[in-house]
Amino acid sequence: MTNTISATTTETSTQTSSASSGASSVISSDFETFLTMLTVQMQNQDPLNPIESTDYAVQLATFSEVEQAVMTNDLLEKLSSQLGLMGFSQLSGWVGKEARSESAAYFDGSSPVTLSGDFASAANRAVLVVRDVDGRVVQEVTISPDNETFEWTGVDDQGASVSAGLYNFEIENYYDTDHLSTTTVESYSKIIEARADDGDVVLVLEGGNEIASSDVTALRDSE
Repeated sequence: MTNTISATTTETSTQTSSASSGASSVISSDFETFLTMLTVQMQNQDPLNPIESTDYAVQLATFSEVEQAVMTNDLLEKLSSQLGLMGFSQLSGWVGKEARSESAAYFDGSSPVTLSGDFASAANRAVLVVRDVDGRVVQEVTISPDNETFEWTGVDDQGASVSAGLYNFEIENYYDTDHLSTTTVESYSKIIEARADDGDVVLVLEGGNEIASSDVTALRDSE
């Protein structure tokens, strides 16, 4: 995994250097074109009504301002890329840890999935609704709204384990028999890869699910 990150960093650095060289070449080319046009303008001006020298000075100053703006933007882009690489290097330490997010969780067929629920404050009863990746309800389990963190064992009402795969969760909140609301559930999944994708850092979770690094709300050591 370390080699993959290093290769990505080197490739991005090379692209940044190439972009900087390209921008400098464009500025140089544009400046030469500007001087050529300015020379032609001086050669073909009306001798009875010549252009004031101050007008030339204004044109040169204007081009210089544009040139400085382009170079400043190029420098900012380079700094942004370097900062992004630094952040990516830090995120490489997340690999092997368990990330908590609202994305689907992978159940391996035996190990319980740790969940963190958001319950309605007035609820005195809650039901965990488990769905597969196709949206079908796999199981409904009554849980206590007093426990913010709990586990889903993946065992159905007949005592058999459900199939390994990705599952989504939500909580239906009740006060006695009255349905109050449906709230979100976050789950812990192991991070197996971190990669750069169009300037963003994408985390690949166990089971193949992918999330943005900004979607992670908590980290913990893998059990």
